[in-house]
Amino acid sequence: MNDTNLLIKDLTGYPPTWCPGCGNFGIIRAIRLALAQQNLTPSDIFVTFDIGCSGNMNDFLNANSMHTLHGRAIATAIGIKLAHHTKPVLVVGGDGGLYGEGGNHFLHACRGNHDLTIIVHDNMVYGLTTGQVAPTANKGYKSRSTPSGIIETPINALALAISQGATFVAQTFANDAKHMAEMITKGMQHKGFSVINILQPCVTFNKINTFEYFLKRSYKLVDHDAHNMHSAIIKSLEAMEEKFPLGVLYENKDRLPFHEELLGMDGNDTLLSSQRYTDYDILTQRLS
Repeated sequence: MNDTNLLIKDLTGYPPTWCPGCGNFGIIRAIRLALAQQNLTPSDIFVTFDIGCSGNMNDFLNANSMHTLHGRAIATAIGIKLAHHTKPVLVVGGDGGLYGEGGNHFLHACRGNHDLTIIVHDNMVYGLTTGQVAPTANKGYKSRSTPSGIIETPINALALAISQGATFVAQTFANDAKHMAEMITKGMQHKGFSVINILQPCVTFNKINTFEYFLKRSYKLVDHDAHNMHSAIIKSLEAMEEKFPLGVLYENKDRLPFHEELLGMDGNDTLLSSQRYTDYDILTQRLS
């Protein structure tokens, strides 16, 4: 057994309990592969998980991790990164938790360019709570909570991320573990806010946006200038035509991540390694 396989074994937790055929099986395989290929052990990384089927991965991936409150995975990850910014921090969640309940945190984390890798399970539904519509669901989609069809139009998470300041934005498909691992690795190696949107069919509750649906409508990006924001926005808007580009849509290497611009966090010093404040006499003197 080679080093990669040994690391994958170390990164493996309890057996998954997802529905047979769920796209999450491919995603967790890709995450483990990406981490193992970078020679990262469970102790080398931090991961925050949102609620839902994606959040249950907290039990299936062996790492320094936290199962956070719904919509608060990014906010928690920001705190972890600021306290210990020398280690990679990942966020794993669904389109509901990260674009819906956590949409405000997502938007402002893009603005701040926090050095996080956001892995989004985008299946257009809330799978764990029996398939209610998520923010990425198409107008007219019918579910138990919207039997007459959803009125709102879907958010375009890729366009939102690019326009609001994320410096790495990619899309991939749960059917291709190798491509997912490649996108996750590139996102982790990028300094700044990285978003990897994964088209992840829910085989139980979403009978429209299936594996076959995405196979027919997705394609790998070729000769795309990822450093051109205008071109990236145009590619992201293809979702309106039910076309899904796969690969790195946008990357900006010129902007510093949040923690490198924050005063008092130079070099490899972290909040955890900094000397604690113990001289309280000066405060007493000033009060007197």
